[in-house]
This record gives sequence, structure tokens and C-alpha cells, in this order.
Amino acid sequence: MKTFIYIVRHCESPITEENERTRGLTEKGKLDANRITEILYEENIEVIISSPYTRSILSIQGLANRLGKKVLVFEDLKERIFSTEDKRLSDKELFPLLEKSFSDPNFTLTGAESNAVCQNRAIKVLKEILTTYRGQKVVLGTHGAVMTLMMGYYDIQYNLDFLLETSKPDIYRMEFNGQELVEVIKMWK
Repeated sequence: MKTFIYIVRHCESPITEENERTRGLTEKGKLDANRITEILYEENIEVIISSPYTRSILSIQGLANRLGKKVLVFEDLKERIFSTEDKRLSDKELFPLLEKSFSDPNFTLTGAESNAVCQNRAIKVLKEILTTYRGQKVVLGTHGAVMTLMMGYYDIQYNLDFLLETSKPDIYRMEFNGQELVEVIKMWK
């Protein structure tokens, strides 16, 4: 039985806001969220799930509203914890951490989490979703690193190079047969 996971990397959010959990969307992000709704509306989505971070929820909330669905929030779909505080790291600070993390999945800063730990928590959620919503079409709103680590669990081509080539937002339709990934199609153009 086929299950489709439409994994959505959140839309652009203001880099001036420091708190990772509460950053909203920029004006461009809001327009792109409308495009996400248009792209996914005709897909007959049955379930909408998101990271607890505001930017992820806002990226798919319009679709949920249009479909008359509630966004279910899963804490373990949150972004990878890169630092001990809930503050945004600059791209200059983040890039070396990403490089090190993808070359050594167990690398972490004190008080943060490694790629391996993040991948394990996110995959646990994804496997639960694949079991609970088997045979359905599910939108999953999340973040770049988490998305890449989930996809990379099934296929090593989803690595740092892939992450760096993704956009905000981005959408990939993942087709599963049971727990086995069958196909991935990029839907955001």
C-alpha cells in the first residue's frame, strides 16, 4: 500500500529575529506559502503535520485552512539543535558546523545535538507517521537539515550537497511502500 509524504521545507523567515521557535515568515515567505497551498491543494492531502516552529506551521497553515484540516504538531520534527541556546546562528557560523556534522554524524557542540541524534528522533517520527497514516497522503512541514537527514536515512544522495542546493521553501513527494522509500519527486520549481 502506497503512502505519500509531501515533505515541505519552510518558507523564508526573517534572519533578524533571534528566537528559532518563533520566527515567522518574510513577505516573500508569505507569498511562497500561498504557492505551497496551490501546489498541494490538488494532491488530495489527508493529514497535515508540522514541526513546532512557527515558520514551519505558517508555511503549511494556508493549505490546512483551505482543506479544513488541523495542523498536527510533532515536537521531534523541530530543527536540529546546533547550539545550546534557542538562537539563530549566522550562515557564517552555521556552515562549518554543517560541514563537520555531515562528515562526522556524531559531531556536536556542548549542549547541542549531532546529526545522528537528530536523524534518529526525526526518523522515529516518520516511521510512526508511515504506520499510523499508511495508505494516505501526508504533508510534513519541517526544516532543511531535518528534511535532509530524514531523506538521507533512505538514500545517501541526500547529503550536505543536497541540503545546500535546496531552497526555502522546497517540496519533495516521497512515495513509500510500507516503510520502504520507492521514489522521490521534487515538486517546488
